[in-house]
Amino acid sequence: MRSFRNFSTPMRLSSDYHLTYCTNIHPGESWDDMAQTLRTYVPTIKAKLHQPFGIGLRLSDQASREILERDELPKFKTWLAEQHCYVFTMNGFPYGGFHRQRVKANVHKPDWRTRERVEYTLRLFRILAELLPEGIEGGISTSPISYKPWLTDADATEHAFRVGAEHLAEVAAELYRIRQQTGQVLHLDIEPEPDGLLENTQEVVDFFKGWLLPEGGAYLQKALGLTSQEAEQCLKDHIQLCYDVCHFALAYEAPANVFSTLRKEGIRIGKIQISAALKWFLPTDPVQRLTAAESLRPFVESTYLHQVVERTTSGALVQYPDLPEALDQLTKSDAVEWRTHFHVPIFLKSYGALSSTQEDIVAVLKLLKTQKVTRHLEVETYTWEVLPPEIRMSLAESIVRELQWVEETWQETSSATR
Repeated sequence: MRSFRNFSTPMRLSSDYHLTYCTNIHPGESWDDMAQTLRTYVPTIKAKLHQPFGIGLRLSDQASREILERDELPKFKTWLAEQHCYVFTMNGFPYGGFHRQRVKANVHKPDWRTRERVEYTLRLFRILAELLPEGIEGGISTSPISYKPWLTDADATEHAFRVGAEHLAEVAAELYRIRQQTGQVLHLDIEPEPDGLLENTQEVVDFFKGWLLPEGGAYLQKALGLTSQEAEQCLKDHIQLCYDVCHFALAYEAPANVFSTLRKEGIRIGKIQISAALKWFLPTDPVQRLTAAESLRPFVESTYLHQVVERTTSGALVQYPDLPEALDQLTKSDAVEWRTHFHVPIFLKSYGALSSTQEDIVAVLKLLKTQKVTRHLEVETYTWEVLPPEIRMSLAESIVRELQWVEETWQETSSATR
């Protein structure tokens, strides 16, 4: 195992990138709970890493209301300055409870068909605009419009796309106004994931071309008096993509292909979430397969969705809504590989008979050497509380090791490309 050393330089891979971890790793739905968590963990983590230290802030709907209603922002800004910390990105995907309760598909509630999702997101941008340092753009990741299993027919799907596009355009309009008034560049970053209404690159492109640009563009022309070209530019500036490495690995998409397609379509990446999925190469022998599958059973847990995407001998992809459903079909499947939506520690490449999609992270870091698609990098392993005990460790140590692994891997890729 490689050694993890302290660094004395700022918490950036280079002057081009901000690197942080997402605080959705920490339980706490109230502002008091989140504030106490930040006071507990951030100074300890920063002391072992760098200063200044960027924070990837996650606030629930409840916490976002409390920090504004109680006028807690000035106090929080003072604390950030004292700690030599700053906020440049936020996670606006989970709206409500995210730990120590059954979350599963409810992580998508309320979706982009609702006013609740719009108001929550606008509230987060109001907070980020106050916290964001001068000269830095800010982004907030969000859900992929809705959850496919909730949309039972073509009409429901069309409605979700249309209303979702209009609501996203409403957010873009507000971000446009903020930019005109303050010069701040803020963007909402849609995060595709398995079984989301948007799961992969093609679905993102289809949504932009078929719904967001025409429907959202019409909204902006009316609301802001923009031309069609100005409306399209506004949407592409303020509605971007959150590239979660785990999620795109589950779609079996090579990072270079994703980056190339998005660039051709003019769709920007607002944030890269550095994460890894579980991966398993299945034995062909049924008895060996069942024996090896026991390695997966400790990852069956009741909090989060752990969708499985299998690659068959023909190269086709078959998807299961959660790990138990996939295990039930194990002996009937002609799969050669499973990838499971379980965010595992990024610094571990293997787990006994299982491995991870860590190589996709390495590929992304290599691409960032020449393609500066975003400045925002956020490690997102939120499953520490539900990991099997043998790979669980203290939370602060886990966060430090993940960030240091990213930096050391970045240095290794730099040396390899010289």
